[in-house]
Amino acid sequence: MRLFSHRLGLALAAVVCAGTAGAVAPALTAQAATGCQVTYTITNQWPGGFGANVSVNNIGDPVNGWKLTWSFDAGQTITELWNGSHTQSGAQVTVNDAGYNSSIPTNGTTSFGFNGSWNGSNPVPTDFALNGTPCTGTVASPSASPTRSPDSSPSASPSPSAGPSTSPSASPSPTPSVSPSGTTPPTNPVGKVLTVAAGSPFRPVTHVATGGLYGLAENSKPADSTLLPLKVNSLTQPAPGVGQRPNGQPPGGDSLLVAPQATRVGAGEYIRMPDIYPNFPYQWVSWDDWLAKVNTMVRARLNATSVTNIEGWELWNEPNWTWNTSAAGSFNDGWTRTYRAVRALDTTTPIVGPSIAYYNRSWLSSFLSSAKAAGTLPDIICWHELSDPTAIAAHIADYRSLESSLGISPRRISINEYAATSEVDVPGRIASYVAKFERAGVETAHRAFWYEYGTMNGLVVNNSQPTGTWWLYKWYGDMAGRMVTTTPPAQTGLDGFASYDSTRKIVNVVLGDESGTNTVRLTGIGALGPSVRVTLESTHTPNRFTSVPAATAISDIVYRVTGDQLLVTVPNMATSNAYHVVVQPAAGVPSYQQRYEAENASVFRAQRQTGSSASEGGYVGRIDNNTSTHRTDSYVDFVVNVPTARTYTMTIGYANGDDATATQGLAVNGGSWSTVSYPATSGWGQFGATVSTSVGLKAGYNVIRLAKGSPGFSGGTGYAELDYIQLT
Repeated sequence: MRLFSHRLGLALAAVVCAGTAGAVAPALTAQAATGCQVTYTITNQWPGGFGANVSVNNIGDPVNGWKLTWSFDAGQTITELWNGSHTQSGAQVTVNDAGYNSSIPTNGTTSFGFNGSWNGSNPVPTDFALNGTPCTGTVASPSASPTRSPDSSPSASPSPSAGPSTSPSASPSPTPSVSPSGTTPPTNPVGKVLTVAAGSPFRPVTHVATGGLYGLAENSKPADSTLLPLKVNSLTQPAPGVGQRPNGQPPGGDSLLVAPQATRVGAGEYIRMPDIYPNFPYQWVSWDDWLAKVNTMVRARLNATSVTNIEGWELWNEPNWTWNTSAAGSFNDGWTRTYRAVRALDTTTPIVGPSIAYYNRSWLSSFLSSAKAAGTLPDIICWHELSDPTAIAAHIADYRSLESSLGISPRRISINEYAATSEVDVPGRIASYVAKFERAGVETAHRAFWYEYGTMNGLVVNNSQPTGTWWLYKWYGDMAGRMVTTTPPAQTGLDGFASYDSTRKIVNVVLGDESGTNTVRLTGIGALGPSVRVTLESTHTPNRFTSVPAATAISDIVYRVTGDQLLVTVPNMATSNAYHVVVQPAAGVPSYQQRYEAENASVFRAQRQTGSSASEGGYVGRIDNNTSTHRTDSYVDFVVNVPTARTYTMTIGYANGDDATATQGLAVNGGSWSTVSYPATSGWGQFGATVSTSVGLKAGYNVIRLAKGSPGFSGGTGYAELDYIQLT
């Protein structure tokens, strides 16, 4: 059973009601002006179940202690609720404050979330009332002079001044309706402070750390629906003909057999060659045996001409303790011998290594010196970070220093195993790992394998249900535009990573690894306007076998912004939890992401580049390859998410510095090919030109490929650089 939907905001209603309260009893003093507005959002929906968030905006006088009531019209039932307590009698629902959120100032907002069940239909409720006052979106002001009824007994059935709306607005607003000024934000930070400099981007969003060792298994495990929202960057999978039996499991996850699924979700793969052996640590047989296996593996890959997502050969794994020196000789010599055996057959696929179990400068110095002398330096340098993220920044800085001292040009860095058994399923700790990988410029990072194939290393249970840690990676997957600088108070404890999408004016922050009440200081947000909507949610993993169908909503508040800075308080943090802060203009943003930057997409055998005229400062060039074998073809895969199934106009920003028109192939979700033509422009890297075409998309996630070459496509002509696509 599919327990969640990726179509966020499937139903959204701002049910606007207001009225007067307390008209029955005689009043000896003037009553408070009352008014409220409710925004009810179905955040996730699956067969038989759904998640919802309810935001209550008080547009009357301050409220101290609140109760919200409504009725379900189609038999829905609340199964669990957070940030409040609830009772339900038949269709009638009552939610009371949780104590800590009992006060709602004028123009202030409180929110709570819940999971529920449904059968047949799941309409949005409309008859909300706050402390007995129907919410109609207007303020009822009492008489300035108190009055007393002349009768000793008031009317038993007073008529309210306005009845509740019986249906949601035909065009509901996606944001709370609030005063333009918003609530005054905190002026002093509380606890530890994570600074997010939205005006200081440092790299494009590429979801560096969304990857896994043995993340996939044959037969589409886990389901594509759990992977597409994460924007999986890359994977390390076992060799073709895998023999490895980790934890006693049957061999699985063969890199070539899972390649179709990896390709469907936009993920590249490294092939771990020693996994041809059944045991770990690997049991060496002989050089004749190993070189024969290398030959078999490489030829199997070369013969798989429809496989286009292989991005590296990992020649060995953790040689600092798994290489049998007494039987095989020194690893440095073994590396060179294996490198040359691979290159004799495959001259183009990058080589990854040495993949040591932990960072060791002296070990790497010996290895790199030997490889440099032999002409067998890896294209991608790799080691593992499996015991606490606090030293990652120092390790990478030290490696760069070592590399330079040896006269070696900068290598791309992959950490293709990260997080210990005690960390990998702890969202708060993972937030710290990801933050450090992003800031340090790591190209790829993969969650370590400790338990079973085909779960993205504990992100998915029962093949299609998310665990709590999945939601952290979902928040990561939602990031677009550019990563922006985050500054933690130290390398231990509180840390986080953030992005800013300037086309939608959305700041996303993910943080964790700290307890107590702490603060996110945002700077450089002037472009978002004088007031911003700030939503806060969290996620927790009870254990790796428990599904968590939704993140936990904490607050939804509109703040007034002075200058370009804002303090956001994150209350009652738990060290094991991760937290998600979204900041956007209070006036609202487009209901779905329309622009997708090429440099944010999955890029195969092309280059992410920078340019002042490019949208978000980046683009993809060198989309050059079109070969008959297809394994070195150049293409870009855009993972997009749209609200409805229909034909969309796709506008492509591009540059073509040649004199002639260039062409690329276009395919959606692996379907039939069409051709896109790019007339010549003013020059390479000079953007502003666009072409448009139509694409038929299904509701939810789709993968759009633009290719110079690809299986099933006869090949493009000339050269075109891609800036972005926009769907309208």
